[in-house]
Amino acid sequence: MRKKVVAGNWKMNNDLIMSNDLIYSIKLKLNKDNDTDIFISPSFPFLNESIKHCKGTKIKVLAQNVNENKSGAYTGEVSLSMLKSIGIDSVLIGHSERREYYHETDDILLKKLSNSLDEGFKVFFCIGESLNDRKNDLHFDVIEKQLKNTIFKIEKINHENLIIAYEPVWAIGTGLTASPDQAQEIHAFIRKNIAQRFGENFSNNISIIYGGSVKPDSASDIFSKVDVDGGLIGGASLNAQDFVKIVNSI
Repeated sequence: MRKKVVAGNWKMNNDLIMSNDLIYSIKLKLNKDNDTDIFISPSFPFLNESIKHCKGTKIKVLAQNVNENKSGAYTGEVSLSMLKSIGIDSVLIGHSERREYYHETDDILLKKLSNSLDEGFKVFFCIGESLNDRKNDLHFDVIEKQLKNTIFKIEKINHENLIIAYEPVWAIGTGLTASPDQAQEIHAFIRKNIAQRFGENFSNNISIIYGGSVKPDSASDIFSKVDVDGGLIGGASLNAQDFVKIVNSI
């Protein structure tokens, strides 16, 4: 059975005090009976502290990125072993902002993905098309290419260690949101392609979540779609009340 997942990507927001306060507020408002897998993704300097504050709760801490190399002279970068040493076992890879601003290619992302899975990490792997791709009716081609260049090049994957996050790039930070039907259409397409590559059982058990400016008032309609298993939440995850409302809308 597919797991329901909601992850908050805090991006480059919140200092230490703000991060701690946000965690405290989420814990206070969260319904303990909710069976959704819940992740928060603070900035690197606050991961260790965040883990301590989330201990004993159902909230898990997710790293926003990791370097594709195991170690070495890569100033300012963070490795899988560093994350593992503080208790982090899940990582976000391939976010559209990493692809666009830091020019992370499919080859780089494949290396990150492969290394992370080899080390037993749970990977949130992002794919999605730009506004130009969507306008030119290329969204299916773009999604298929991103899958073939990365995930599909790995021979064997435990479905429990991979979550695919579909993020229409045209809806990131723009206030635009794909309609529930648009989200379902792409999620179904992704699941169909996964079934062709890894089999029906794998496809039926992998969680595919939506990440495109989800808000409390739009979440339930999007999450109600059969192939949408949750969300990767950006701006709304910086507000405890909004984030918990989104979690409760599944």
